[in-house]
Amino acid sequence: MTSPIRFCQHCGGTLRELSVEGKSRPHCPACGHIVFLDPKLAAVVLVEQEKRLLMVRRGVEPALGRWAFPSGYVNRGETVEDAAMREVEEETGLVVRLSGLLGLYSGAGFPVVLAAYHAEIVDGTPRAGSDVQEVRWFEVVDLPPLPFPHDGRILSDWQRLQSGQ
Repeated sequence: MTSPIRFCQHCGGTLRELSVEGKSRPHCPACGHIVFLDPKLAAVVLVEQEKRLLMVRRGVEPALGRWAFPSGYVNRGETVEDAAMREVEEETGLVVRLSGLLGLYSGAGFPVVLAAYHAEIVDGTPRAGSDVQEVRWFEVVDLPPLPFPHDGRILSDWQRLQSGQ
């Protein structure tokens, strides 16, 4: 079975694969429950100040030790915007105000949907949070290699917005 879920969340029965609407899905023969695996939603934030972008050196996998934009998962019941601001504060110590949505980014076979925002600093001094190793400002023309599949598109969309196109 390709699903990480092996037992029915309703009755505890062992799941089997079943073709539903042309896709193989976990199915419980005991109670008939079909499992639809939902994508996970994450927020990523580009914080700009004086033509520099704030980045964090990741302290957790994936991309441990690589420089990335502040980001993280949205908790159930939390607004995406609140999650974006929370993640920036947790990772960098900065309180930000979102300036706008850059876009939504997804891909076939990629289980995470990203909501990308740009933000301005309201308060705080940059410091590394518990799940990052370091926080640093980078000139936009001198960014380190970006670790995630959608980062290039997110950066391009932000640059297009900055240039007024």
